[in-house]
Amino acid sequence: RLLRDIREYFSGQAVMEVETPLISSAGNTDPEIESIRTADGDYLRTSPEFPLKRLLAAGSGDIFEMGRVFRAGESGRSHNPEFTLLEWYRNGFSYHRLMDEVAALVRHCGRGKFDHWPQQKLSYQQLFLRSLDLDPFKASQQELCARAKECGIDDIELNRRQWLDLLISVVIQAELPENQLTFVYDFPADQAALSRVRPGDPPIAERFELYLGRTELANGYQELSDGQEQRRRFEAENTQRENRGQAIYEVDHHLLEALENGMPECAGVALGVDRLLMAIVGAESIDEVTAFPFSRA
Repeated sequence: RLLRDIREYFSGQAVMEVETPLISSAGNTDPEIESIRTADGDYLRTSPEFPLKRLLAAGSGDIFEMGRVFRAGESGRSHNPEFTLLEWYRNGFSYHRLMDEVAALVRHCGRGKFDHWPQQKLSYQQLFLRSLDLDPFKASQQELCARAKECGIDDIELNRRQWLDLLISVVIQAELPENQLTFVYDFPADQAALSRVRPGDPPIAERFELYLGRTELANGYQELSDGQEQRRRFEAENTQRENRGQAIYEVDHHLLEALENGMPECAGVALGVDRLLMAIVGAESIDEVTAFPFSRA
């Protein structure tokens, strides 16, 4: 029923469904994500983002895809190495407008469950100031470490970005309202991933995340369309991977070529379908909404 409701929503919005390859010659260079490789040395996709952007650059118009993606080493209450991801792109949308559409889709799929849940938008900076009385753009690594220690997190060595990620996932996320759609937007520039960075002091990544209650559900961007900047980011990520002792992955030269040829101004978002289903049926673990979890696959 959930899959039908998702397709019904996009049909009503004239967003075209597409299919892209599960196997690619290029990997995801993001150091926080590990790809699964085939015996031939190719990669199982961690998301359909790269080929979807190639379709956008070819003039597809608004598109969505819903399908299986694969990430090595991800297992837990809300993680499985293989899961269903919904990803869509809207030409001419701002990332703020896309946030509103994400909320509309979630309410549509909830069939009344989320209709009375309030929606709140907080900048990344506002979130940290409200929850921890820290400015994430100005706080030093030592200050972040000290605040984490106050929250019971100790005896670990992390860099500044990792401290920010840990404080959100362990401290801030646990304090979010249970029955609320919370959008967090405008991230630090070093967390831009494939989003556009707005110049300023400090520069801001035009990116958002949605928390459905206390569960991270979606991650969206004002999409980067500069091929040269995307190439620089891929190279920087592979350098970071090498410095951390991780495998270096082949970059997607087809995507870079598509961006250099021109991609429309657009916003895009990826949403975890299994996690949405967990929220709809009240499941505590992703295993409850997965016919064959990895442990029994």
